[in-house]
Amino acid sequence: MSKPSIPEGVRDFSPEVVAKRNYIFDAIKKVFVKYGFQPIETPTLEKLSTLTGKYGDEGDKLLFKVLNNGDFLAKTDPSVLEAKNSSKLVSQICDRGLRYDLTVPFARYVVMHQNEIAFPFKRYQIQPVWRADRPQRGRYREFYQCDVDVVGSNSLVYEAELVQIYDEVFTNLGLDVVIKVNNRKILFGMAEAAGIPDKFMDMTVAIDKLDKIGWDGVAKELAGRGIGEEAIETIRELLTINNLTDLEKFGDKSDSLLRGIQELRTFHEYFDFKGSKNEVRFDITLARGLNYYTGCIFEVAAKGVKMGSIGGGGRYDDLTGVFGLKGVSGVGVSFGADRIYDCLAELDLFPKENQQSLKLLFVAFDAETHRFAFKCLNETRAAGINSEIYPDATKLKKQMDYANKRGVPYVCLIGSDEMDSGLLTLKNMATGEQEKISIANIIEKLA
Repeated sequence: MSKPSIPEGVRDFSPEVVAKRNYIFDAIKKVFVKYGFQPIETPTLEKLSTLTGKYGDEGDKLLFKVLNNGDFLAKTDPSVLEAKNSSKLVSQICDRGLRYDLTVPFARYVVMHQNEIAFPFKRYQIQPVWRADRPQRGRYREFYQCDVDVVGSNSLVYEAELVQIYDEVFTNLGLDVVIKVNNRKILFGMAEAAGIPDKFMDMTVAIDKLDKIGWDGVAKELAGRGIGEEAIETIRELLTINNLTDLEKFGDKSDSLLRGIQELRTFHEYFDFKGSKNEVRFDITLARGLNYYTGCIFEVAAKGVKMGSIGGGGRYDDLTGVFGLKGVSGVGVSFGADRIYDCLAELDLFPKENQQSLKLLFVAFDAETHRFAFKCLNETRAAGINSEIYPDATKLKKQMDYANKRGVPYVCLIGSDEMDSGLLTLKNMATGEQEKISIANIIEKLA
């Protein structure tokens, strides 16, 4: 028998890791609910027709396709098989795929349930997604996204609200971040100013790689996509601008550029009322390579850690339109829970005592005291203390070994003396100190 294993890019999670992941999910969910968002869930499987064409050519390549049921080759064109044309073959043997993100399925959900929901519709969603990417640190083939979106309003108050959510969540987690802000209209204005509006998507795909490959790499990719030297130089010049005032000087070359600048100014009119604890800055190099963004875009990077973006999103005016519902604008952001976990772990920011972990273990010496310990266990659980009892009144060493392996901070030892007196032996497993104490005082101490 071969040694058991799992596919590359996916992971098992131990109880300790799950508890830490839940700490992140709970912190995010708490803020989502505070801001009035409602939960939904969508299926793991979506039709490929729903997913394809929404993420750009590179995104489409990363979709996990699911083979059709039964003899999926029976109806395949023999010439396609003989030609070994993968793209044509996929369309004949697969009509479903694993969701790539939560935004496109959400747009599909809105269209299908438009008569059941009240607009503006504010939803949050915390579920796994899948991408056939090359696994590496901070990048997995299966990972969780925590999304929050609003559809049915053009108001830029929601852009301000979403950045406030970013700021509040990361403040609560104790993780210092920079929240980058840009606007796709500004990027389209750059393409117009460079005289290449027809190459807009080629330009943004290249710019989106700036952090990874540097300007020389971007310039080479732009040239490879058929963009001339003069246009590349204009793009380079614009990418050095770091404020809206200087950028406005190029407004005579593009109305789109001016509209993008005005949208960012309106965003700040709302957002700046409250301010932020984390750095929020305009970054003209921020492109967000997904096709569906049309307005303000956002991306979050952790400080003090070499990690890709841990959150991102933006405005998407046309996404529901591809499913038949025109004129419904949306905006949303996503938290990359797996990368956030890696950042918190590297910076040692997880709470030392997780509220979800076991706090107290009851240990009994014989059958009679085991039943008494079980009665005490019910009292501590009723008081909200995470408690457990070792299932058998076996050797003390075996029970204490279990306590050490579980990392439980307190053990309550109960023998006949403790049962008769009502004063139980409570042991602090970190210090080794023991004290005689009533069950009521144990509850007071640990609750």
